[in-house]
Amino acid sequence: MKNYFASFYLTSLLLFSVSFSFGQSKTNEIQVTMDLVNINKDRVAVTVTPPKINTNETTFYVPKIIPGTYSEDNYGRYLDNFKAYDAKGKELPVAKMDENSWVIKDAKKLAKVTYLVNDTYDSETGTEFGQGDIFSPAGTNIEEGVNFVINNHAFVGYFKDLKELPYRLSVTKPENLHGATAMDNLDKSATKDVFLASRYAELVDNPILYTKSQFKTFMVDDMEIILSVYSPNNRYSEVDFKEAMETMMIAQKRFLGPIDNTKRYAILLYLSDFEKEDAKGFGALEHNTSTVVVMPEAMPIEELIKSMVDVVSHEFFHIVTPLSVHSKEIHYFDFNTPKMSQHLWMYEGITEYFANLFQVNQDLISDTEFFERIATKVNNSKRFDDTMPFTKMSAEILSKQYKDAYLNVYEKGALIAMCLDIQIRESSNGESGILDLMQKLSKEYGNTKPFEDHELFDKIVSLTYPEIRTFLETYVSGSTPIPYETYFEKMGVTKSKIQVPGNVFLKGQSPYITVNPNTKEIIIIPGIELNPFMKELGLQGGDIILAVDNTAYNLDNIYDMLVGSMSWKENDLIVFKVKRNDKEMDLKGTVKIPYEEMDGYQATDASKKELLEAWLRG
Repeated sequence: MKNYFASFYLTSLLLFSVSFSFGQSKTNEIQVTMDLVNINKDRVAVTVTPPKINTNETTFYVPKIIPGTYSEDNYGRYLDNFKAYDAKGKELPVAKMDENSWVIKDAKKLAKVTYLVNDTYDSETGTEFGQGDIFSPAGTNIEEGVNFVINNHAFVGYFKDLKELPYRLSVTKPENLHGATAMDNLDKSATKDVFLASRYAELVDNPILYTKSQFKTFMVDDMEIILSVYSPNNRYSEVDFKEAMETMMIAQKRFLGPIDNTKRYAILLYLSDFEKEDAKGFGALEHNTSTVVVMPEAMPIEELIKSMVDVVSHEFFHIVTPLSVHSKEIHYFDFNTPKMSQHLWMYEGITEYFANLFQVNQDLISDTEFFERIATKVNNSKRFDDTMPFTKMSAEILSKQYKDAYLNVYEKGALIAMCLDIQIRESSNGESGILDLMQKLSKEYGNTKPFEDHELFDKIVSLTYPEIRTFLETYVSGSTPIPYETYFEKMGVTKSKIQVPGNVFLKGQSPYITVNPNTKEIIIIPGIELNPFMKELGLQGGDIILAVDNTAYNLDNIYDMLVGSMSWKENDLIVFKVKRNDKEMDLKGTVKIPYEEMDGYQATDASKKELLEAWLRG
């Protein structure tokens, strides 16, 4: 994402070199070429060739907003040297209208457009482009001869009124790099990949990860899973994650049952080197048949695998919604002036709920851990306005009033799904739940048949029970907070106090440590009550942490220390080297994981055991 600018002469040579001809596409498709070999100062050359344009003027767009993030990221700001040419190679007049659109004059003569694309990972501080960061899984990386993260919405644009045409993407690549994606590769030669998408939205929905390592594949029933891992310091490879991902996918497929609408799924994992200019937004971005995951390479493998199970399982469940069940606003998404759907509670909430429910359903976690996760979501949801109608928030999520509430789709959205599941279980005497509802909706609609936003509640009620309308209108489109205890009681679950493990450097959201920005020293905050582990070890407020177990730490690698502490085990031997009153000393002891009390839930009513089992085991 270094924003370099080349001279007009050099840029023109590069752009001309990647074009096979100046003629318009003779087929009714958009042809795109992407050159990953001749990198121009951290920029990739892209050529887009349309079929014949029949208007005097057309507009070329690069997305302002993409599904899954619903933030105004303005990917057009990463394009340089946008030009339009006729069939003889003569430049056509172009007017840049805003960050994401270019109006092309004499469009009937248009043969192609060309431009250079900057990446985003090495400018995530937002300073180079003067705007906020791109969420890393939605971003891009260009590292010549080493790695490319190709989120197609950042590399490829679309012409006005031509988004529904097929796209043919031809990628010229170094021979030593392998491209992993859920798309079919129509070429598979050593230096070229060719992919065909039915329309622009499908191209955008299929990212590609190029790495030196050959991606791994395995089968789960009749579905092919592609796993690709980029590890900058070669700390991890696909082998480290394959077993966990396979176990998870098998469990998810068992959980979903007859929902089976994709034959290939790609897991693309980019591990970030936190000490360099690299991706810093950790998590994953939803795609219908793949996911881009960004995690810190410094994480211990146990914690990394645990995080992968949580985030990838969430993304995989998007094959239910929005892949199989979605509104017209999603199906015909406008990447520059979108109209948002009312039903984020379903797209993200049900997906997040399934990502937790399937783990207890398939015995990957205990009932206790499931209730701990739900309790955390209840507590987190209280940070948001609990009277905000979720359908209104969803429809207006791009507005200033509601955009900060987006994270609540993963908290209260999942709780809405849980309570809806409980209500269906009670109404059916345990015979069916929300998964059965989604199976019916998937059969009713499917990948290519969107629903009308305002008709969804009626359809859900017709497939379930009359009392479901009351639930939806009261707690989803209405402003009444959900009485969670009431719904838990239906399953014999009551509120209780629980002990949950914490982090030795944090108490809730409050840290025990700070840093001196001038000296880069890590300091135990003076004057605060330390946790039992720190007290027993002999740490004191004002101590400067120099090293832990012979690894030196300061501001430059503090993240490694915090992430590393996640893998500490109870009673492990540990040594802190600290400076106190200008004197260095070693403090030796054993790890004592601090526990924090929080509101939680547990099953207490034996008379509801059968219903509880139906809920959690299906």
